[in-house]
Amino acid sequence: MFKYNNITIEIIKGDITKLECDAIVNAANKTLLGGGGVDGAIHRAGGSKILEECRKLGGCQTGEAKITTAGRLKAKYVVHTVGPVYKKNEDRSELLYNAYYNSMKLADEYNAKSIAFPAISTGVYGYPKSEASDIAVKSVKDYTKINKNIEKVTFVLFSEDDYRLYCTKLENYMK
Repeated sequence: MFKYNNITIEIIKGDITKLECDAIVNAANKTLLGGGGVDGAIHRAGGSKILEECRKLGGCQTGEAKITTAGRLKAKYVVHTVGPVYKKNEDRSELLYNAYYNSMKLADEYNAKSIAFPAISTGVYGYPKSEASDIAVKSVKDYTKINKNIEKVTFVLFSEDDYRLYCTKLENYMK
């Protein structure tokens, strides 16, 4: 656990759908209508209320974020963001950065005190995990400069390897 500009940043290994916090971030696809990985897990655990609200949002562009209720989840909100599909010969880092940054901004606007992130774009979207974790940590660190309400950011990683990677990245960024 780290403190940075009055925000506690922690990394845990686990299931984001089980976390109790104000907002959890969904690594969604552009339709916001559910999918695989974290997206599918959040929709299944949260129930039909999330899907019902997502249908009204008209999708979401890469790097942007939209918010819904959390349905049956322990969170108050789900912030849906679309990370980029990795392309070897095209720099997509700004889009990934924006996905994290805009998620924090939207949660902050809804007075969220705590927000939890999965590893966005590192599953089927193929973003290299080391590079993606650098971008994730940098975007959160940068957002702390304008933050109004968020007191705690949690990165929730599913695998032991991802957990260790994020721990290392966070330690390096907080020096």
